Amino acid sequence: MAGHSVRIGSGAGFAGDRWEPAVELVEKGGIDYLAFECLAERTIARETLSLRRGQGSGYNPQLEDRMRAVLPAAAAQGVTVLSNMGAADPLAAGRKTAEIAADLGLADRRCAVLLGDDVRDAVAARPGLPLMETGAPLESILPRMASANAYLGADAVASALASGAPVVVTGRVADPSLFVGPIVHALGWSYDDYASLAQAAAAGHLLECAGQVSGGYFADPGAKDVAGLARLGFPFADVTQAGAVTLGKCAGTGGRIDAATCTEQLLYEVGDPAAYVTPDCVLDMTGIALREVGCDRVAVSGARARARTGTHKVSIGYFDGYLGEGQLSYGGPNAVARARLAGEIVAERLRLRGFAYDALEARLIGLDSLHGPADGRPEPYEVRLRVTGRAQDRKAADAVGFEVAALYTNGPAGGAGDAASVREILAVQSVLLPRDLVTPRVEVVEAA
Repeated sequence: MAGHSVRIGSGAGFAGDRWEPAVELVEKGGIDYLAFECLAERTIARETLSLRRGQGSGYNPQLEDRMRAVLPAAAAQGVTVLSNMGAADPLAAGRKTAEIAADLGLADRRCAVLLGDDVRDAVAARPGLPLMETGAPLESILPRMASANAYLGADAVASALASGAPVVVTGRVADPSLFVGPIVHALGWSYDDYASLAQAAAAGHLLECAGQVSGGYFADPGAKDVAGLARLGFPFADVTQAGAVTLGKCAGTGGRIDAATCTEQLLYEVGDPAAYVTPDCVLDMTGIALREVGCDRVAVSGARARARTGTHKVSIGYFDGYLGEGQLSYGGPNAVARARLAGEIVAERLRLRGFAYDALEARLIGLDSLHGPADGRPEPYEVRLRVTGRAQDRKAADAVGFEVAALYTNGPAGGAGDAASVREILAVQSVLLPRDLVTPRVEVVEAA
């Protein structure tokens, strides 16, 4: 039933996030919903590939730890938990969640599972779809496709919440929509009320990265100081029936929420602030006002939105070869020259051995690994050589780390602390798929 306001907390901002702040939100934050946003584009591709190879569960590896930590308090406080930790196998994640609830002795062991984001068959049948990033046809990467997942919207999330289950697990849902769904469901909004959806989408975008908006990714000592980062509090949003939004965090937690932190998060990963496309609406952020209304409280107003588009964005994960890597440290006088010579030796050795690479780079961590050519920069007293080679051949990728390690006795002087790795490259591109080809559905699972 629609209420006058709803409070939704952000329990995670990425797959490897902490869960103590989420428990704190449930126990002390007075929230109605807690959303764990844990799914990146490469994450779901990786989990899909692992599942196919029998090397993983298909869902987030930390699902059990998170659910065990938060479900008892959530049941006691009447908080509904949502998460996209289902990744490549939401149904298995839902069953596991129900088992955890049973093991914890909870009375309601139901978990609503949102399905329908896996659209591999639909995109495979349309090889001519243009890739958004390059314009090339989908068929150029189709033989190497590992996953194809549509970004479901708030309407699908709300349909799962309508089941009444205390936990909802999804696969690919657009990050803001994981928060917009509970708002729409709790307040009884029409899915065509774009004025309200605009405010909800702005709230969802501010919440989706959890600790970033409360000062985590914002912090820069001496320039933008943030206290208590080791006990960073995660944010919540209060949303009223009229669409007023206020962000906050639990009293006594570390971090800060103010106009500056919210401004940075509002622009995070946004190409065009006037046209931020979500499955729910096309959000226009250009008129948003951020007003500090108390300690760690920011009111958000002025969001506008146009009607949602007729397509769903689909993220295509595909195998794109191997990345071989080798590292070695050099320190003391002339460290930079010795490290550069080492990189040149490795490149020449790989050429002499007949290996071919799509890309081969030697960079010096501490000097030019982030910003390219280091002309004019002061030389550090120690650097770490990092050689990477991207290749279609696993043997070529393996050879990179081998040749870096061989520098120990083959020069130049003073190398130490070698490390080597090879990993598969999972690349991501996108296509647009008509909405009528994406069919969300909900299945409720329950442990005995």
